[in-house]
Amino acid sequence: MTDTQLPGHSELPLVAAYDTALLDLDGVVYAGASAIDHAVEALAEARARSMRLAYVTNNASRPPRAVAEHLTELGVPAAPEDVITSAQAAARLLADKLPAGSKVLVVGGAGLDEALAERGLVAVRSLDDGPAAVVQGFDPSVGWAQLAEASYAVARGLPWVASNTDLSIPTARGVAPGNGTLVAAVRTATGAEPEVAGKPLTPMHRETVLRTGAKRPLVVGDRLDTDIEGAFNGGVDSLLVFTGVTTPALLLAAPVPHRPTYLAADLRGLLEPHPVVTVLPDGGHECRGWQARVADGELRLAGGGERYDGLRALCAAAWAAYDRVGESVDGRKALDELGF
Repeated sequence: MTDTQLPGHSELPLVAAYDTALLDLDGVVYAGASAIDHAVEALAEARARSMRLAYVTNNASRPPRAVAEHLTELGVPAAPEDVITSAQAAARLLADKLPAGSKVLVVGGAGLDEALAERGLVAVRSLDDGPAAVVQGFDPSVGWAQLAEASYAVARGLPWVASNTDLSIPTARGVAPGNGTLVAAVRTATGAEPEVAGKPLTPMHRETVLRTGAKRPLVVGDRLDTDIEGAFNGGVDSLLVFTGVTTPALLLAAPVPHRPTYLAADLRGLLEPHPVVTVLPDGGHECRGWQARVADGELRLAGGGERYDGLRALCAAAWAAYDRVGESVDGRKALDELGF
């Protein structure tokens, strides 16, 4: 058995240790029409310290120009080239398979149309137009007619690429069905499986690195199953922030691909060094005054200090126990002690 991963540490602030932040958007930079607390100020400071900021989203509905305009309105200056979408990754996958000028049946919105045009492909909306492939991405306008058209095409054997398969998408009113639910409708109708471009799979990571030229990137996200697993699959470091869907309890139970290198309350974590977590002689774990151990199947916490240091110690102890026995340990009491 390999040694259990410990939460990462950096003597330098992350803005100095990495050249490019690959930032998720929903739940990290904004939630609907509003910026996440501290995001605008933290990103301005990161930019002032010469870190490149790239915004990486699985949402294929809007083209990069529209996303950049939204960010700029929120106080986060961005240009279209700073935004990388799963629509772009999907279009590159299709361009690698099809001759220039090929028609592609689109189930989605303007983000897919523009991404296909960038790769020399032609977006169509009907099987009668003679498409050579199908691409599917989230858009609020997608309904039964579009899903049926995709099903007819996929059933005939056309290659099928999905921008992503996220089951949910955050909105200003709460969590709503994501592209994964729409993909499931076509899958159920046809029995086929799409090739997926977006996070956590490698086509999205490749697209991001190609477009940014990052040499030492840091993935920043709020989801374990897309952002953090995507960093794991790409072989790069990651920062998890707790401004979106992931809770500390979910993090304690994370399998290896879902364990971030660093963790922080919000994007201010980019501006800070991250402390060392050490293994104690009795097998417990310590981080800046907090000690965490497993006893009788339960996480135990002692000491004191900043609560995210306590969470780092708990992660180390929980992950080590998970790797030994193959299941998570009860951390509810310890998290309560930290105020989570």
